[in-house]
Amino acid sequence: MKFFALTFALISFFVGTLANVETEDEVLVLTKDNIDEVIKQNDYVLVEFYAPWCGHCKALAPEYAKAAKKLKEMGSEIKLAKVDATVETDLAEKHRIGGYPTLQFYRKGHLIDYGGERKADDIVNWVMQKAGPAVKELPTVEEAKAFIEAKNVAIVGFFKDAESDGAKVFLDVGNTLDDHAFGISSSQEVFDEYGVEDGKVVLFKKFDEGKNEFTEELEFTKLQNFISVYALPLVVDFNQNTAKKIFNGDIKSHLLVFLSKEAGHFDDYVEKIKEPAKKFRDEVLFVTINADEADHQRILEFFGISKNEVPAMRIIKLQRDMAKYKPENPEISSENVLEFVTDFIEGKLKRHLLTQDLPEDWDKNPVKVLVGTNFHEVAFDKSKNVLVEFYAPWCGHCQQLAPIYEALGEKYKDNEDIVIAKMDATANELEDVSVVSFPTITLYKKETNDAVDYNGERTLEGLSKFIDSDGTYGQAAKEAQEEDEDDDVPRKDEL
Repeated sequence: MKFFALTFALISFFVGTLANVETEDEVLVLTKDNIDEVIKQNDYVLVEFYAPWCGHCKALAPEYAKAAKKLKEMGSEIKLAKVDATVETDLAEKHRIGGYPTLQFYRKGHLIDYGGERKADDIVNWVMQKAGPAVKELPTVEEAKAFIEAKNVAIVGFFKDAESDGAKVFLDVGNTLDDHAFGISSSQEVFDEYGVEDGKVVLFKKFDEGKNEFTEELEFTKLQNFISVYALPLVVDFNQNTAKKIFNGDIKSHLLVFLSKEAGHFDDYVEKIKEPAKKFRDEVLFVTINADEADHQRILEFFGISKNEVPAMRIIKLQRDMAKYKPENPEISSENVLEFVTDFIEGKLKRHLLTQDLPEDWDKNPVKVLVGTNFHEVAFDKSKNVLVEFYAPWCGHCQQLAPIYEALGEKYKDNEDIVIAKMDATANELEDVSVVSFPTITLYKKETNDAVDYNGERTLEGLSKFIDSDGTYGQAAKEAQEEDEDDDVPRKDEL
């Protein structure tokens, strides 16, 4: 009787657990109360974080449902799930959701960002591929050679016992890093061929040193960091294929060297910066950018570099405010690069802030023009309420706002207590003000200089209410703004 009672209790528990997970069109509906259990109980789960008002999410919904039904018909164990991020706000924050829709794939508990297209067949093909073995077994020398030779980068674990702690760490890392090829071998012949001992991990590559051996104690984070550093060349060329690895890597300080292929700069300078790149390999990523590429022009603008200044170099720290540093000596030589990066590491450099020249007629029109040199004087005038639009010339939302903002300036031009101003935040930077998306509209309140961001509808009426309510109206209306703008609000870090 005890056995049947225990069995019934277990069945009731699992039925109860599953009952808490609703489905819509074969897509699991996840909440903060069930997401961990779903990921734990299923080896493969693709999760969509969405907002009901988001246009892209609405377009994805039928394709996502179609993909879920197709996987079920195929008898696949892969589950598709979704989270309403406007309801599950804590969950969205925990998963660092910055836009909609965001898709994340959990492979045996390990998170992988979704990298496929948004049609049903593409979704199915992508998750099926990722659900395959992440680490390839290499039982013979011939198979190991073929595996290594076929890849630009191949990471191989040499383990006699696949159940050892070291092997489990290696397999966990292999399941997590889906943009690299992982192989594992327990064959003594393969060990002898590559001259390695049991328990070692070697990163084979077709550049720089040719291979790197992991020499520390096998821990998940240490091995993951080792791969992210050594799987990239000493000096990485920025392009469509490397951009994600550069910006999503563990090293957040980058030396960017702007060169011209047409002028032969790559032949002249890349070798010169390899020696300092070796010295700072674990701290600073060295990146070259071809200034001739049309797609790279916005990056040059972001750093305030004109084409005739190339070759040039800057250091950037990938934080919220994207701090930039400029060398006193612009010459690109091994000695100068070494000195520049050393001073950066030792905290001796002062942050480089862009600023435009102050126009003579900056205060002629109802909307005042601010630059780096007059911002504080105008915005922090405690006798006035000052509304500032931080914009980017290329931003479509800013362009749509322009006539409304001009009308706003006209409306308040005779009010001595109110100033309407704007600043090109791509050409002017401030140490004490961080602008991460465009447009950002901020009210600097008189007497206190408290800064209040506006998140309401970008209309003349809405902006007027914001000003007249002393920054109260529109403060918490973020969802209203996002509904108008969808999820395409340009960010400063989208170079």
